[in-house]
Amino acid sequence: MIYRIIQKRKFFLTFSTLAVIGSILALFFWGLNFGVDFTGGSLLEVGFKNYQPTVTEIQDSLKGVDIHGLVVQPTNDSVILRFKESTEEAHQAVLSKLQDLAMAKTNTPATELQFDAVGSSIGQELKSKSFNAIAIVFIMIIIYISWAFKKVSKPVASWKYGIAAIIAMIHDVLFILGVFAVLGHFYGVEINTPFIAAVLTVLGYSVSDTIIVFDRIRENLPKSQEDFENTINRSVNQTITRSINTSISSTLALIAILFFGGDTIKDFALALVVGIFVGTYSSIFIASPVLVVWDNLTRRHK
Repeated sequence: MIYRIIQKRKFFLTFSTLAVIGSILALFFWGLNFGVDFTGGSLLEVGFKNYQPTVTEIQDSLKGVDIHGLVVQPTNDSVILRFKESTEEAHQAVLSKLQDLAMAKTNTPATELQFDAVGSSIGQELKSKSFNAIAIVFIMIIIYISWAFKKVSKPVASWKYGIAAIIAMIHDVLFILGVFAVLGHFYGVEINTPFIAAVLTVLGYSVSDTIIVFDRIRENLPKSQEDFENTINRSVNQTITRSINTSISSTLALIAILFFGGDTIKDFALALVVGIFVGTYSSIFIASPVLVVWDNLTRRHK
């Protein structure tokens, strides 16, 4: 059975355009909730034995400590605290108060599981380097695809394959950012360096999936008796099952991590789940239709 994916490109491109617009609006009105890695501050995770303090108890115990922007996040067996100060004095003062709370409740000291401190200047540098890394990835992918498809120059120039792949990846990145802007606004989900790693992983996954489709187009074009549009549609149909199966198998593993993994990697896993889903969608319903739209516009212009 041949699905008329390319012939229904207006529906898919319209849907994606609306999703991107929604993501941009979410970023504009709410922005991203940058975490300690980018804004500077401290992250402290403390474990309590045979006792799980409430958020109110934690906040009350730290009222006498000179810290600002305190965020308390209980987990299954620990408590994660984020605050703006990054000095060792603030770290020890908070830890001391939590030790007192644990001793008062269970006569058992609390255990420091993790502590990270990032200065504001380092945070800004990380933010800048992260976005620079994403930009460099875009440029390198255009160069690579243009070179890989240099022998496929008709009816669409090889560099246009690279631009089509970049359009699909920009769609993916904006969608992920939009989702996390919503999650950050309503649920306090933060953006830290693991999120950037997840985005870069998604970019690699997305372009790999797109190249699989483009490679089949490259194989079919010289021997196809059909026009460009139908050749691309047949190529997409020949690869769609592989793309979906790969996406499902990867997503199932990530869902297991999302629900059963540690709290420190849940946001990373969530970004990958969203990214793999949208990356598979864009490689099938965005990148290839863009080539057809571009070819049609070129023909009309001539």
